[in-house]
Amino acid sequence: MAPAELNVLLLRSPCAGEVESLSLVLPLGSTAGAALARAGWALAPTEVLGLWGRKVGVDEVLCDGDRVEVYRPLTVDPMQARHRRHALQGGRRIVSRHRPVGSG
Repeated sequence: MAPAELNVLLLRSPCAGEVESLSLVLPLGSTAGAALARAGWALAPTEVLGLWGRKVGVDEVLCDGDRVEVYRPLTVDPMQARHRRHALQGGRRIVSRHRPVGSG
């Protein structure tokens, strides 16, 4: 018999280095928007919702065990950040050219 409630984890990062999480119990058929409303979190116009790293809308129906994430807009282009880290490391390769040798 299926449960009549959903256990959902709601996550957001209001600023760099800070993460807020909240476990919610919602009725079956609840949406991502309903989870935000239950938590009292408002979605800013620049923020986006996601489920397990995949962008979704507020009308996305949730399943038991879902992880609802609120994404802030990027402040730095990821490619520029990677080049900056590379330069700070003195030009060393960030990724190895070879796969590690397996034990099997």
